[in-house]
Amino acid sequence: MTAASSRPAVSADSPPAADQDLRALFGQSLALFADFDGPEHVLHEANPAFLAALGRTGVDVGAPIAGLLDASIGRELLGALDAVYRTGEPSTGRDIRVVVGAAEQARDVFFDFAFEPRRDAEGAVIGTRVIGVETTQIKHAQRLTAEQRALLEQIARDAPLSEVLDGMARSIEVLAPDQVLVSVLLADPDGLHLRHGAAPSLPEFYNRAIDGIATGEAVGSCGTAAHRRVPVIVTDIGTDPFWDDFRGLAEEAGLAACWSTPILGRDGSLLGTFAMYHRVPRTPQDSDLALARLFADTASLAIERHHIEQAKLDAEARAVAARDELARAMRAEQRLRAEAEERASAAAELAAAMRTAAATHAARPHPEHCQLGGAAGCTEPAELKIADSWGDSAWGCLAHVEEAMFSVRTVFIASEELGGLLSYVNR
Repeated sequence: MTAASSRPAVSADSPPAADQDLRALFGQSLALFADFDGPEHVLHEANPAFLAALGRTGVDVGAPIAGLLDASIGRELLGALDAVYRTGEPSTGRDIRVVVGAAEQARDVFFDFAFEPRRDAEGAVIGTRVIGVETTQIKHAQRLTAEQRALLEQIARDAPLSEVLDGMARSIEVLAPDQVLVSVLLADPDGLHLRHGAAPSLPEFYNRAIDGIATGEAVGSCGTAAHRRVPVIVTDIGTDPFWDDFRGLAEEAGLAACWSTPILGRDGSLLGTFAMYHRVPRTPQDSDLALARLFADTASLAIERHHIEQAKLDAEARAVAARDELARAMRAEQRLRAEAEERASAAAELAAAMRTAAATHAARPHPEHCQLGGAAGCTEPAELKIADSWGDSAWGCLAHVEEAMFSVRTVFIASEELGGLLSYVNR
């Protein structure tokens, strides 16, 4: 296709009205009319819509209906005409499928038919009459409404997003008039990449390959649609420059056309893309584009609902984590407080013991000679008093006090004359 055909199909700022989309989806209503003569049901008169339903462009007046009928309605219509002519009783047929058009323009339409006998002046049956009213709009609307209701119910009950998108993709593949393969990609929070959302009919290797593609100009149909924020229609992947980097992948997957519609939030933010792939090069009809717009809106609702629920879950998780962290801090503070109280109690007990020991030692007389000489004794004058944390004390000469302090790690100076240990250290 040419570069011009890759331009957006419609402006995002001026979407068609809902009733235009519905008309595009369901087509124009048709009414059929035909008169037949005799038991062979020779065509006597018919309106153009009846002839079009038979696949005829000209008027075949005078030909038996059996030779004109398309296989899509031949057996059912001929059987009804035979019964009416034979019995003279009118009958009806409901939701009879008729293929209108040919090739790419072919589409299924459904009719309610009324079959009536034609009589002469004496009342004898001389032919039959067919009047048909198209019911395609009703039938398609019923199917579409049912699919939409099912999806909305899934969204309302907070079904997993993957389940909703997968169901939506399958619905479109059923509702589309031609074979279509649907893919939904989800935008990263930064809007710069697209992730796999749903693609039930595309090959798994293809889904893996495009998972995480960038958004940008000429990045396939979806990357470009996400970048431009408007639909991008590629009718022939084999020649379109947007697919230069992905053409081999598309060929391996058997894909020949891709129409991508951006999924936008209510604030205009990018939520993802909705793509319809075809096995053969194809130009979209109005009904294709209307179906894409309709389900892109549904996807937008599902994705935004998912984002809201995910944000709530994340907020709840953060709140739980904060409460747990606060509880841990409070428990740690309680432990520290208990430890501080225990240390304070131990210090108070030690201070009391030291005061008791000091009082006891203070009451003892100052000996004349060193008490630290051991069994051999020491005649040097007692100059320093030393004590330990057990509450024992003794007086000694300078040499034996020094020896005691090296030998007994818990010994400290307790000299009233020198002002205590600090005065001794700083002397």
